[in-house]
Amino acid sequence: MNKRRYTCIVCGRSFPEGQGIIITRAGITLAFHSKSCLAKFFRLFVERLDEKEFRRAARDVIKELEEIRKARLRQKVI
Repeated sequence: MNKRRYTCIVCGRSFPEGQGIIITRAGITLAFHSKSCLAKFFRLFVERLDEKEFRRAARDVIKELEEIRKARLRQKVI
């Protein structure tokens, strides 16, 4: 059985399906060999975003993560 292979867009390493990090959004597939490659891409990507869009998206994600954390704390109360 042949597994699909991807090439990391940051370091250029090739890796099989099931390894690495694959993100598909808006018709674009981003393949990362490791979390450090993803972090490097993310830093460069964030630097290029419009500040207004970045601020809106960051606030939305922060709010969502805070709600998830609060929900976990409520579940752990004995």
